[in-house]
Amino acid sequence: MESLSKNITSNNWASHSVISSSSSIPIFALAHCFRDLSHTDCLLCYAASRTRLPRCLPAVAARIYLDGCFLRYDNYSFYSEATDSATDRVNCSSKYGEVRDGGERWEHEKSVMEVVEKVVRVSVRQGGFGVGEVGGVYALAQCWESVGSDGCRDCLEKAEKEVRGCLPKREGRALNAGCYLRYSTEKFYNEGGEVHEEDDRNGSFKRGAITAIVLAAAALLMLSLSACYAAFSRISKLNKDPESKNLGQISLSINKSSLNFKYETLEKATDYFNASRKIGQGGAGSVFKGTLPNGEVVAVKRLVFNTRQWVDEFFNEVNLISGIEHKNLVKLLGCSIEGPESLLVYEYLPNKSLDQFLFEKKKTQILKWKQRFDIIIGTAEGLAYLHAGSKIRIIHRDIKSSNILLDENLTPKIADFGLARCFAADKTHLSTGIAGTL
Repeated sequence: MESLSKNITSNNWASHSVISSSSSIPIFALAHCFRDLSHTDCLLCYAASRTRLPRCLPAVAARIYLDGCFLRYDNYSFYSEATDSATDRVNCSSKYGEVRDGGERWEHEKSVMEVVEKVVRVSVRQGGFGVGEVGGVYALAQCWESVGSDGCRDCLEKAEKEVRGCLPKREGRALNAGCYLRYSTEKFYNEGGEVHEEDDRNGSFKRGAITAIVLAAAALLMLSLSACYAAFSRISKLNKDPESKNLGQISLSINKSSLNFKYETLEKATDYFNASRKIGQGGAGSVFKGTLPNGEVVAVKRLVFNTRQWVDEFFNEVNLISGIEHKNLVKLLGCSIEGPESLLVYEYLPNKSLDQFLFEKKKTQILKWKQRFDIIIGTAEGLAYLHAGSKIRIIHRDIKSSNILLDENLTPKIADFGLARCFAADKTHLSTGIAGTL
């Protein structure tokens, strides 16, 4: 897992083929993130696809399409393959249904055809990626870097014809060998990754894009570690490492406690981590707004486990925060450790973070002097409690306006104090390397 993490972090493009040690069958593999994903979300999507890979074994070939990334392995070199009539698929299923009204249906079909044609054209010109919107219909097109510009054009032109067959459905996807194309009446792609026609039209593939990460060693590693690796590698490592016995005990106690949430429950609460529910992004992961079955609104934080340090941080955060309560500290409600990635569940604070009040260009509310003073005092009280009031002494190390969240009454609550290391009362300072943002 550590070597895989290094490939994800350092390589934007890689291609490998090997002969399996247990047979004479060659193995070729490819993984690709869509360009609208942040680096953190790319790692999360890759982790989710990787956990699904063992379900395909012992088949000699498999493709996994997620709304954000793609993973494939096969027994021949498929890297330049743009289309494959035998395995290319169209998915027209949609939880949004279809447009039935005559006039609205005509407008919908017209918008779909226009936006799909637009993103295909933009993607071919702009290095294999494009998004767009026409008449309330959104679309995204993504080619794999390995197919080249000609292959990208052939693949997307075929995909364009295929998704038109989904009409009058409100959503459609083309899942081809060398590309992915989707339209929907709900916005599903992330801001910041948008490519417009007026941008540079050199048509070259931008292999330096941080989120266009292509990993050929992915499937190979999973195969060599067996189908059980994805589900149990983390637990096995904890059991074999003497220094990690305490973390294993914490994990067991969490599963038995009221802190434990089912992964499926949090998936549904956040509409399967829909981009429209995303309310924050930090170095440790993304944060989504969710609604539990009982109607309670929460903030769900997805953590990226790409190294052992991430595992330590997660258990450290749960163990520290679960027993700490103060009016000026964000309350931890629970966690989930059973899914593709681990999740933390916090109380939801509707006014988000202080930096949005101070630095956003379009300020909807200007803080008065009395409100600013109360925020300063509340933050100081929270820090004082962490330093001297709680049973364990915690130094935050990353106090900034984005780590100060505000409730409906603008009461400040300090976030992310669990990602700092606690130390004994007889020590006056400890510099740690663990710091992040909620």
